[in-house]
Amino acid sequence: MALDELDRRLIRATQSGLPLVPRPFEAIGATLGISGEQVRERLQAMLDAGLIRRIGAVPNHYRLGFTANGMSVWDVADEVVDELGARIGLLPGVSHCYRRPRQLPVWPYNLFAMLHGRSRDEVEQQAEDIALMLGDACRAHDILYSTAILKKTGLRLSES
Repeated sequence: MALDELDRRLIRATQSGLPLVPRPFEAIGATLGISGEQVRERLQAMLDAGLIRRIGAVPNHYRLGFTANGMSVWDVADEVVDELGARIGLLPGVSHCYRRPRQLPVWPYNLFAMLHGRSRDEVEQQAEDIALMLGDACRAHDILYSTAILKKTGLRLSES
């Protein structure tokens, strides 16, 4: 799918986030001179073509009071990692959970889950709960705590 000028204008209009209004697609469409339905259709076409991966909320966990954020890493048996990872991804303190290849002998971990809490104790309790859920399928784990807020941005097109 090749991007036309309207698609480029649509990406520029949404690349900093959707407006926080009851009908964001209609608001974007109004600025572009098209309907909200056309905005949805064009974004869906870009999703279907793989030009954009997803449209979703990106919360600022610090502003929400979650100041103890840790990436928990797990060495989970390969035959059950997908099933167990899907269960972990549904837990309330987990913002994202995914599988990655191990980098042996240095890095034995193949499952990553970002945990958010208001204290390190809260994050460590979540990790203990996950360890119980994983049971014998888990051989080792650790928590890597965030030390800085990284700016999260999606697709960006220049104005030219």
